[in-house]
Amino acid sequence: MSEPEPTPSAPHMTPEQFRRHGHEVVDWIADYWTRVGSLPVRSPAIPGDVRAALPDAPPEQGESFDAVLADLDRVVVPGLTHWQHPGFFGYFPANTSGPSVLGDLVSAGLGVQGMSWVTSPAATELEQHVLDWFAGLLGLPETFLSTGPGGGVVQDSSSGANLVALLAALHRASGGGTVRSGVRPDEYTVYVSAETHSSMEKAVRIAGLGSDAVRIVEVDGDLAMRPQSLRARLERDVARGYRPVLLCATVGTTSTTALDPLAELGPICRDAGVWLHVDAAYAGVSAVVPELRALQAGVEWADSYTTDAHKWLLTGFDATLFWVADRAALTGALAILPEYLRNAATDAGAVVDYRDWQIELGRRFRALKLWFVLRWYGAEGLRAHIRSGVALAQELAGWAEADDRFDVVVPHPLSLVCLRPRWAEGVDADVATMTLLERLNDGGEVFLTHTTVGGQAVLRVAIGAPATTRAHVERAWTLLCEGYDWLAADFAESAAERAREEAERRAAEQRAREEAASATALRPVETPAAQDETAAQAHAQQDLTPPETAPQAEADHAEAGGAPL
Repeated sequence: MSEPEPTPSAPHMTPEQFRRHGHEVVDWIADYWTRVGSLPVRSPAIPGDVRAALPDAPPEQGESFDAVLADLDRVVVPGLTHWQHPGFFGYFPANTSGPSVLGDLVSAGLGVQGMSWVTSPAATELEQHVLDWFAGLLGLPETFLSTGPGGGVVQDSSSGANLVALLAALHRASGGGTVRSGVRPDEYTVYVSAETHSSMEKAVRIAGLGSDAVRIVEVDGDLAMRPQSLRARLERDVARGYRPVLLCATVGTTSTTALDPLAELGPICRDAGVWLHVDAAYAGVSAVVPELRALQAGVEWADSYTTDAHKWLLTGFDATLFWVADRAALTGALAILPEYLRNAATDAGAVVDYRDWQIELGRRFRALKLWFVLRWYGAEGLRAHIRSGVALAQELAGWAEADDRFDVVVPHPLSLVCLRPRWAEGVDADVATMTLLERLNDGGEVFLTHTTVGGQAVLRVAIGAPATTRAHVERAWTLLCEGYDWLAADFAESAAERAREEAERRAAEQRAREEAASATALRPVETPAAQDETAAQAHAQQDLTPPETAPQAEADHAEAGGAPL
């Protein structure tokens, strides 16, 4: 019997190779951070550019690591919009930092699966502890602590957190019935405002309620939810036989950072038995600064709360902090225990299994990067970062308020400023504003995004990237003003040209009317008889001697001896 052919071994990277190439990757990232400010913020790529730079087939044989790094620069970097660029003012910040990257590297290197306590106790207990730390730093109620009836967990995004909050609310409202029999059409209702993030409606769809279950509560002049409008809608729906299940209140809406009044909404939700979920995805982390905590006064009424460390708190995506006041409702909605996941610690009820706190089963060791960030910066370092962004935004708003070319359209308590350019009468303001936006973004120095307020386009300037300094904000303001002036001059020139063309057209029409009138005045006027005569009469008239020649004709006849006529 012949020996089988040996199976080729995979070319695994050895620890020494990893050490060498790992240093190269860290160097590459450090070099990228050093030069990112010189790159165009928004990628200049057009659809298909990146794929066109890739080979049609994957490599059959492994390639050198140098070739991989070379293609990072050749293929990937030109196709990136650089979220860590100091001129990135779009959407909201998507911070990362050295400690976060290193924490993620350690998490990736460990490669643990933290779905249950038993699969890696440190992954669970470190996460519990870090979330308790952050609950204290943000001034959240004690019910959110792991030592109480609730607790915190790191979710993949606030979109995911909004969904699990809704599922927990449905479980509580139905007494567990939704787990057994699902949701019934036309029974439950969910409340948002027109400013609530779209992920809440997506959560309603995923949960099986359908978009018709969403009720939109009116907002005030600052785009914050009106408590009296919520109360009226709840009463109306209850009277019609619906069961209100959840209100999503927002601290710092995506469009304008409007602040829903939690202190007024909370008692209304309590009285109606409605789950109060607070979406503070962007603004919540600002509460590490004590003087900013008043922006979310009333948070103690919340049944659940979410904020993103990966937006403004120097931690790379994904790192959503999510808390519930009653974890039994959350795990009741999501827990399921097949035999292959059973273990003594779980059966004893002595541990938290985070797989029951999220949609997915598997989970990364996300808490490591949060731990690294908090250990490196400390609470004061995080506060300094938040205060810097707020101060720069207030300074920018001050420049705009003092300038007659721009309006600051809504309150700006944090690091987002919404600006509406003032265009001349007759200019399509929305088209002009979007043209200014594209001109700025095409320039490569800055990147801004837009929203609408009162049905009109406005520019959003979101400050918060770690590399952004006052000089970068000043430069953004200069570019805004220069872009506005250029477009305003162009619009004025176009308007003047249109006015000249219109004046010339009117002058030409006037000349034509005058020439027509002059031609009419010079034309011979025929007598009515001549106008009325027939062709035969006209011919007969031609044979008659004209009256004025008759006397001369008689004289000629007399001279010739003829008889008088």
